[in-house]
Amino acid sequence: MSRTIYSFAVLCLLIISGCKEDRKDPGIEERNEVEEITLLTDSGNIEDFLEDLEETNNSLYQPEKVSEFYREHEYEPIWSNRALREELFRNIENIEEEGLFFEEYHGDKLQQLLSTVDTNSESDNDLLEILLTDAFLKLSEHLATGKLNPKKIYDIWGSPLNEIDSKKLLHKAISESGIQKALDSVKPNHIVYQGLKQALREFKRTDWRNAPATRINSGKLIRPGETDDRIYSVTKRLAELGYYRGTIDSTNIKYTDSIQNALKEFQKDHDLQIDALLGNATIKNLNYTKEDRLHQLLVNLERWRWYPRDLGDHYIVVNIPNYELTVVKDGDTIRKHKTMVGTQVRKTPVFSDEIGYIIYNPTWTVPPTIKKNDVIPGASRDPGYLRKKNLKVYNRNGELLEPDQINWSSPQALSYTYRQPAGASNPLGLVKIIYPNEYMIYLHDTPSKKLFENNARAESSGCVRVDDALGLAEYLLSDQEKYNEDKIAAILKSGKTTEIKVNQKVKVHHFYWTAYQKKDTIRFINDIYELDMKLWDLLKPQV
Repeated sequence: MSRTIYSFAVLCLLIISGCKEDRKDPGIEERNEVEEITLLTDSGNIEDFLEDLEETNNSLYQPEKVSEFYREHEYEPIWSNRALREELFRNIENIEEEGLFFEEYHGDKLQQLLSTVDTNSESDNDLLEILLTDAFLKLSEHLATGKLNPKKIYDIWGSPLNEIDSKKLLHKAISESGIQKALDSVKPNHIVYQGLKQALREFKRTDWRNAPATRINSGKLIRPGETDDRIYSVTKRLAELGYYRGTIDSTNIKYTDSIQNALKEFQKDHDLQIDALLGNATIKNLNYTKEDRLHQLLVNLERWRWYPRDLGDHYIVVNIPNYELTVVKDGDTIRKHKTMVGTQVRKTPVFSDEIGYIIYNPTWTVPPTIKKNDVIPGASRDPGYLRKKNLKVYNRNGELLEPDQINWSSPQALSYTYRQPAGASNPLGLVKIIYPNEYMIYLHDTPSKKLFENNARAESSGCVRVDDALGLAEYLLSDQEKYNEDKIAAILKSGKTTEIKVNQKVKVHHFYWTAYQKKDTIRFINDIYELDMKLWDLLKPQV
């Protein structure tokens, strides 16, 4: 084939790539009929080129890693195969499907150099060789570990960081002629991540840039039946979002029943408290534009790149903002439970661990934060505080102390153990499920079961309260015949604190995601710890 035909094919490629946002299936077209084009470069060129780059303010993302890679491979070029070049560029061109950004992987420069590969100067092809390597290293690391380090962003992030040897992965990809396979091997493969990608594809098919978004001003709380000048804006915004279906009266300032019903439907869908009260949290969620929601999808895709790739064959996932616990075994959802999680002040952390044991009729040892912020100040103000809370105080020798023996203003008060015995009023209820961790967080029952009827349930001091915790504990012991229903009932009736080892290997993962695909609907739920928009500011393209 002549170079003229090849150039014409490449010109077509440029035209197609320039319109990639408007077409359904972007990507480089295969040009199997075009002869192989070998990059005009060799080991001597690469070594000299890298040395020159080191002496200048070069545009490589990872210059040291690129230099190491070529040094380890004796500066031999690796991108002489057209199919491998195009396979990598196809991944870069389509990378926005993963919630990442084309321009952050030398996208524009690679497109330019690849389109003229048969007429490039030697220097241009040297640069193309280097940029392809640099792009692969950066892209594979972002897919494997995320763009950002969550431990540098959040105090509540305890999950270990994923690891990748991107140089080794590149060598394998080249030697086995499998760029796509290599990149797929490091991506998350969880059903929620796949659902988010599908949600992103569907969302981008909508006119998200030009969607109407009436803004509601902040102000005092609006209660049902009250009047407020913002009611027109509220009504119009609910109509834009598909919740209010009546006639919009621009002169109406009364918070009527029909508007309240529409708002309660919106609150239910976003895991807000269903109270028809127009407060700050509800107004914040109403004010999110379609572009904000797109950013929320991208943020959640990034978080999934931070999570462990192997969640185990049998595991529990607690999605913190969704107030839900899910048990999964061999890929099937076995059971679901409502949860209550930590408040904004006492957030439930993100981490993973393995269940160790179950305690029936648990005592409650007051955690350090509650001890410092609640118990000691309360006891110093009210001599009857400990009695009212049914709390006992023990010194380091395990000796019981009377409240009047304690100097509440002394630092020594912090060194004591404060414990509530088992019983009906114990805040842990009848059972707690332990997975030892540095945060002293666990799953537990609660005597305040009526709170599970609320839609918004950020009520705890960090631990996770579980609806039907006794049922979950029974499930975890179901492989041990001696702990049948009658045996457990007898243990509970005795009131004696009883610890039972869990033999099944079950991991617990505390995760945080605020968007997901549910059947044919994209669900956006309340970002209870206000993490999403702050993360977007860090995640958005920095080039």
